[in-house]
Amino acid sequence: MNEIAKRIKRLRKLMREGRIDAYLVPTSDYHESEYVGSHFSCREYITGFTGSAGTALIGRDWAGLWTDGRYFVQAASELEGSGVELMKIGEPGVPTIEEYLEKHLPQQGILGFDGRVVSARMGEDLKKRLESRNVSFAYTEALIGEIWEERPGLSAEPVWVLEERYAGRPAAEKIAELRQEMKAVQATVHILTTLDDIVWLLNIRGNDIPHNPVVLSYAAVTDREFLLFVNSKVLSGEVSAYLEGLGVTICPYQEIYTYVQELYHERVLLEKGKVNYAIVNYLDDSNRIIDQMNPTVMKKAQKTQTEIDNLKRAHIRDGVAMTKFIYWMKQNIGKIPMTECSAAEYLKTLRRKQGALDESFATISAYGSNAAMCHYHAEEGRCAVLKPQGLYLVDSGGQYLEGTTDITRTMALGPVTDKEKEHYTLVLMSMLRLGHVRFLEGCSGLSLDYVARELMWQRGLNYNHGTGHGVGYLLNVHERPVGIRFKTVPERQDGAAFMPGMVCSDEPGIYIEGSHGIRTENLMFCKEAQVTEYGRFFSFEYLTYVPIDLEPVDVTLMEARDIAYLNEYHNQVYEKISPYLEKEEAEWLKKVTQPIAK
Repeated sequence: MNEIAKRIKRLRKLMREGRIDAYLVPTSDYHESEYVGSHFSCREYITGFTGSAGTALIGRDWAGLWTDGRYFVQAASELEGSGVELMKIGEPGVPTIEEYLEKHLPQQGILGFDGRVVSARMGEDLKKRLESRNVSFAYTEALIGEIWEERPGLSAEPVWVLEERYAGRPAAEKIAELRQEMKAVQATVHILTTLDDIVWLLNIRGNDIPHNPVVLSYAAVTDREFLLFVNSKVLSGEVSAYLEGLGVTICPYQEIYTYVQELYHERVLLEKGKVNYAIVNYLDDSNRIIDQMNPTVMKKAQKTQTEIDNLKRAHIRDGVAMTKFIYWMKQNIGKIPMTECSAAEYLKTLRRKQGALDESFATISAYGSNAAMCHYHAEEGRCAVLKPQGLYLVDSGGQYLEGTTDITRTMALGPVTDKEKEHYTLVLMSMLRLGHVRFLEGCSGLSLDYVARELMWQRGLNYNHGTGHGVGYLLNVHERPVGIRFKTVPERQDGAAFMPGMVCSDEPGIYIEGSHGIRTENLMFCKEAQVTEYGRFFSFEYLTYVPIDLEPVDVTLMEARDIAYLNEYHNQVYEKISPYLEKEEAEWLKKVTQPIAK
């Protein structure tokens, strides 16, 4: 019996003692964050699956893990021998968690979970779905914590203030605007638990989730009060004085649960998809809940001109780091020892030299067949050695005072096959075509996704992830409410219409299991292109300027417009990046960004 099986056995013992028939373990913290700190890695602890998305369900004699297409290959490998079955979300014949519970939970059964890490929306949906089976919830049972003997403590990293020259707007203005939004829906209290919204609102940052500069906290806002529930030890005298100047009252982190139980006859604005089940269930029935997306979400997503200008500077810095990295790879592959891990570490060093505060996520450094796993993560001791042949993919980003970056480049380290060239060129064309699309106001990513996928679908190809995601400003690298995908995924909450200032990725790919993986990604922002009698038309402008490897390009597949898009892009790359390079690097960049033709 391996370690995961032993942990599940101990969990089942507690389940039997509590008469719990199934126990739900999502990938979440108390704030419904996408990525979580080590204290909240309960799903990873109980299954061994290290991906960033997935939900475990442990029954009395069965265990399963639900995850999406980004992680099918990785999850299959990591779950092997654990006794946990992989449930591939969206695949034919695979039930949802709700469908599985509806079929397998006994009449009058008990479903257990920690109500602080399950959203109110999910809890209510489950209750409605399981009503016919008279299922009850044991939502105060934090069972993983009872068996996790050396569980890391809650993060308590220092908080710092983001200056207005970076933040774009004063926090007092944002708070006043929020109160106006509350007034418009007649809310008397707003419960805010999403960490990126809280720090954006207050113009503060922290480091409580790896690569996400947020602060473990809750907020409660009224027309006169702003209560911030946070560990006071993370606040310096300077930060405390700053918050006091904004009219913020500091309360102990866990006191949010006492606070909500003492609310009576209030009109409470909150978002059930993001506020946890425990908080909503602790509210007295005398309160009226106004369930809608936090007003901060749309405001945060539409970057100000100051933020856009800063982001352009951040991407020049990041582009210099990435260009130096590609140059280094091309010059040294086969000459000095390289692994996926050492390459990623070198790239991190280059970003730090350009002023990066941190990575914006754990770098995906993947060689050959490893790149077929969309979110593969190389680890010391078992990462691949890079050789002067085949394709290498690196998906990475940085956190700068001037904003957040995210870029993927795939490069040839030596000879590649004709099939790899074909796939590489299709991905490149798809990325460029989406970046040059023009669309009418009101369009969401659901309308735009086909621009990227058309070439692949014509050939019976596809990639099992979205084409684009919103990006925060010195915040989460994945930011709602916009995204680009061909089908609606309600839980991702990224189906909003694009508006000027919104930043999004453009990252099609092709992944052939056991062979290769290719992705090319730029960030771009939405801007107004034209106003006619038919309305406002929008377009995208790239933020990312890094050369695209021409060695694997099969120019015979490209149309004239694709060649023009690529040549135009490379011309801008050279103009923007070359002034910051050493002489040899600049000469190389000029060569690898020369116009191509059929």
